[in-house]
Parts: sequence; C-alpha cells; structure tokens
Amino acid sequence: MEAVSNESLSLLSVFLTGIPGLEAQHGWLSIPFFTMYVMAIVGNSLIMAAIQASSALHEPMYLFISMLAVTEVGVSVSTLPTVMGILWFDARSVDLDGCLAQMFFIHTFSCMESGVLLAMSFDRFIAIYNPLRYTAILTLPRIISMGLGITLKSMALMAPLPVLLRQLPYCHINILSHSYCLHSDLIQLPCADTKFNSILGLAIVLATFGLDSLLIMVSYVLILYTVLGIASGEGQWKALNTCVSHICAVLVYYVPMIGVSVMHRAAKHVSPMVHTFMSSIYLFVPPVLNPIIYSIKTQPIQQGIVNLFSCKRELL
Repeated sequence: MEAVSNESLSLLSVFLTGIPGLEAQHGWLSIPFFTMYVMAIVGNSLIMAAIQASSALHEPMYLFISMLAVTEVGVSVSTLPTVMGILWFDARSVDLDGCLAQMFFIHTFSCMESGVLLAMSFDRFIAIYNPLRYTAILTLPRIISMGLGITLKSMALMAPLPVLLRQLPYCHINILSHSYCLHSDLIQLPCADTKFNSILGLAIVLATFGLDSLLIMVSYVLILYTVLGIASGEGQWKALNTCVSHICAVLVYYVPMIGVSVMHRAAKHVSPMVHTFMSSIYLFVPPVLNPIIYSIKTQPIQQGIVNLFSCKRELL
C-alpha cells in the first residue's frame, strides 16, 4: 500500500470508531455519555472551587485532592470533543496532528493522575507515621514542587510519543478502534516498523504506572505496619479510616486500567464492543466516581461545597 509522505501528513485524516454495532443508537447513547461528562467536570470543578475558597481546606490532603480533580477534568476535556462529536454529529474524521495532540493530552493527564495518587499515598503515610510534624513536612512550597514535578515529568515522558509518530510514513487507510486517539492504537497505522515506538511506549508505562502502583503498594505496607503499632483498636480504626477515600480512588483508577490491558492481550478475539466498553470504563469511571467518593467520605469537603453554594446564594 502506498505511503503518505511526511510533507502530506498535515492533510492526512484519521478516522475514529464509535460504538461498534450500536451506530444507529448513537443519538440515545449520547445522553448517558454527556451526563457522565457533566458529572465529571462539574463534580471535580466543585471540589477544586470548595478547596480554593475555604482556608480550612488549605491542608496537604485537600491540596492533593484538588490536584487529582485537575487531572480528572483534564482527562474528560481531552476526550469530550471527539466522543461527543461522533455521538452527536457522526464526525469521525480528525486530522493527524489533532489526533496526536489529543493522544498527548490524554496520556499526560492519565500519567499525572497516577503521580498524584502516589503523592497522596505518601501524604497518608506521613499523616499516620508522624502526625505531629505532618504540616511541617508537607509545607505548601513542597506540595507545589511535587505538583510541578509530576506535571513536568508527565509532559517530558509523553512528548516523544507524538513527535516520533509524526516522523513515520502513513498509509491511506487510517481507522482507529476508539472514539479518541491512544498511542496503542496509533502505532498500528504507519507503513513502517514501529517496534521502537512500541518498546518506548511500554518503557514509559512501566516507568510511570508500573512504578507508581508499586510504590503505592509499598506505602500501604508501611502504613499498615505503622497502624499495627498503634496501641488502641480505636486509634487503628481512625488511622485506617483516613485512607479509605484514597484506597477507593486507587482501585477505581488501577482496576479498570488492568482490565483494559488484560483484554487487549488475552482476549483479542472478543467482540469489539467489549473492548470499547472496557476502555470507556477506564476513561469515564474515575472522573465520575472520585468526586462522589471524596464528597461522601470527607466531611470538610462536603461542608466546603455547602459553604460555596451558601456564599453564591448570599451574593444573589
């Protein structure tokens, strides 16, 4: 098959896929998808606004929750244009540069989310291991430095992926298997050897998600060891109870990711609809559930949201 020259790449279109087998129902399916987007963006934005508005929430744990909310909004906003474009207008075509940009932002925000979850596990360990020096250790400048470090690391690791893909020749038929652009999908398109791109992608996954998840597990082993050293059962329960929301957030993030990875490798012959469903769970569930988890389990955030609406009502 004839390859497209690098000079013509700016004119090359990539075609996205909706929900296989349910194309006729895209209009109806747009309702739950748009509802999830609204819940994710509004829910996370409310948490960020409540933490920013209340000085009582300017503590390490809540600042990390605010960072997590930023990454959730970033992931949702990155996928929204193409997903809703397909469901509402059947707009499947996107130029290659736009697709590469979307891929970069999706993976960067996902990597940032993993890094923030790791930072939050470190936060919980410090809070339990040395509560008297908790705020002295996790000062605002250190938290800001951690946030900037996570952001810069994620951007630096993901930046080579679109750059390298942009250098390869492409065939005329470029159909992706999702309604958004992912690296694992895009490396199937070039009319050239993509072994290096594949190895680099795997190395980045291991250096980010793999290492982060391992360090989170180590953090919780240390937390459990510290909790078992607390004399009273009530003290142990209170210490563990402060970790429940974070444990839920970690499970909500990593379980769907592992499920998608297993499906891609061990169930390649399963219906495309199953792959689409699993990928949708991975991208939609964490942004939707995390605001609910933290609003229900964290009383100060509940109060902060209530105060936010109370202030707005007074201004009106």
